Amino acid sequence: MIDQRLNMRYREDKDLEVSEIGMGCYALGGSYGSVDKKEYKSVLKSAYEHGINLFDTAATYGEEAEKILGDVIRPNREEVVVSTKIGAGEDGDPSLAYSDVKNQCENSLDRLDIDRIDIYLVHFDDPETPIEETVEALDDLKDEEKLKHYGVSHLPVERIKEYFKKGDVSFCLLELSPVARQGRNELLPLCENNDAKAIAFSVTGRGILTGNIDEDTEFEPNDIRRMDLLFKKERLRSALRITEELNEIGEEYDKSSVQVAINWVLSQRNVISALTGTSSQRHLLENIGASGWELKKKDEERIDNLLDREEEILDEKEPEILKEILEEQLAKNQSKNFGDLVYVMEVAIERGIAKQKEILPHYRELLASRKKKALEYDRLEDIRKELKDLML
Repeated sequence: MIDQRLNMRYREDKDLEVSEIGMGCYALGGSYGSVDKKEYKSVLKSAYEHGINLFDTAATYGEEAEKILGDVIRPNREEVVVSTKIGAGEDGDPSLAYSDVKNQCENSLDRLDIDRIDIYLVHFDDPETPIEETVEALDDLKDEEKLKHYGVSHLPVERIKEYFKKGDVSFCLLELSPVARQGRNELLPLCENNDAKAIAFSVTGRGILTGNIDEDTEFEPNDIRRMDLLFKKERLRSALRITEELNEIGEEYDKSSVQVAINWVLSQRNVISALTGTSSQRHLLENIGASGWELKKKDEERIDNLLDREEEILDEKEPEILKEILEEQLAKNQSKNFGDLVYVMEVAIERGIAKQKEILPHYRELLASRKKKALEYDRLEDIRKELKDLML
């Protein structure tokens, strides 16, 4: 096996030196289907052996996620950068209250079996708690040397801006790939203006940029990609076109479409690392091969022009698809109806057609009914009509 460590590059910020390719542990929670934990530990060890030193996890990735990572990194703790996230309060709901932040940090330290977290990220928003209170807890944890740096992740942009104003935010975790560019437009400028670095995740588009997924791909029942907007309708068709062109570009460099995609992420200003979360040794080595080289300027421009064209196509077609779903009576296929309504709601929120607070009650009802396997046709049709009145 070729030692990819020779190709791994590192980027420095504050007092940390971070590998360009990082390892995320989201898959341990089973979000992409079943996972062999013993094999996953082997992949994590291999990641370190091939030069990866940034490992990202979270309390919400499952009871064992932090423990598994702690076991793997223990022999090399001082050479590893550990990132984890504030999970939930004692009742299981997101809580960023002072005492909960302190307790969650202690629990993560215990599960990871370490004395200090290198990067501690606010995972989810808690609108009930003032940001000043959360920041006070994080600053106190820094003073106690239980964390080095803190940052933000899955929060509304306006809340992230407030954290930058009121706290010492060093890192922002954001989704970024050629098929998910919202963070590039909204969050990277914030990072640049506030002396923070971005850690990118889902840099392979949750696998869609591998070339191994098409319109006929079936995912496991518990795989989140069954509901993911990226794998539906025009988003999926757009992603497949982008993958094809990335593959063409990669031929000049003897690189795959995935390696080109990750390298493109690393070329964005203020990105310090690109997290990958594969559970496959082969894909791990492929992802690592995205480090150690640069795209030529002409190819960066080609990719940017491609993405601009795809944005125009989506801007034209998605509202039409949304309108078509809302105006036509639902089909008899309940699974299709569920997917269509989720698609409508997510597109509406992302495009500003409807406000999130107006959509969330319907979204939660759909998710709850799906878990109970009680998707009644008449109620789904009522939801369609209610959404139609709301949006059209």
